[in-house]
Amino acid sequence: MGREVNVPFPPKRIVSLVPSQTELLYSLGLNEEVVGQTLFCIHPEQMHQLKPRVGGTKNFKLEKIQQLNPDLIIGNMEENEKAGIELLARHYPVWMSNIKTFDEAISMINSIGTMVNKQAEANQLINLITTSFAALLPAAEATTVLYFIWRKPWMVAGRDTFIGNMLAKLGLINACNGPDARYPTLTDDEIVALNPGVIFLSSEPYPFKHKHLDELKALCPQAKIQLVDGEMFSWYGSRLLHAANYFKQLLVELNSQK
Repeated sequence: MGREVNVPFPPKRIVSLVPSQTELLYSLGLNEEVVGQTLFCIHPEQMHQLKPRVGGTKNFKLEKIQQLNPDLIIGNMEENEKAGIELLARHYPVWMSNIKTFDEAISMINSIGTMVNKQAEANQLINLITTSFAALLPAAEATTVLYFIWRKPWMVAGRDTFIGNMLAKLGLINACNGPDARYPTLTDDEIVALNPGVIFLSSEPYPFKHKHLDELKALCPQAKIQLVDGEMFSWYGSRLLHAANYFKQLLVELNSQK
């Protein structure tokens, strides 16, 4: 973001405003140092139950954060609203990530590890993640895909997103490749015109279920349609430890569809 953030080293009272980065902090062994998180920071479950919650990722409660007296707040440019972050930054050190690719996710893990004095643990995570992705074989046949994140209106992930980068790692071609929107909305007619070979319906932020498959099948009867775990495609912290194996199985399931 082109700004300097001065953080006491190592920080002892951390508030995280991003679920995937909250999980990363716990994976680095910072159970005591994390003093606050959002309602959506659900992993690990025991910490979700134990830790104070400061509201949502976009509507966090300033007074609750003030009560926690953090010496470091961790956020993300896509997850958090600019106005709220600017307000917090007047009072606390606020470190922000901006992640659109796998490589940027790895860089974030390294940066946070350095900042919280957990470099060895971060290096171990990075090695495990990069090794698992290096062994991931992309789809044998490149085909177009639409990754749906919302319904009414239909909304999909474009190429210039972390989800889009994960799709590329699977060897799939994002059918929605326009430069104007990272998460464009589509009409039924536009979906039909894009003619995707594969459709993914994500579990988040909209909780797509089996009952929604028929809606898309009516529009794209030729497409292979699959419900997918949104965390595996969009959580860019230590959840990546599990993503490559999940993707391997997902490709097997796609290949088994007629």
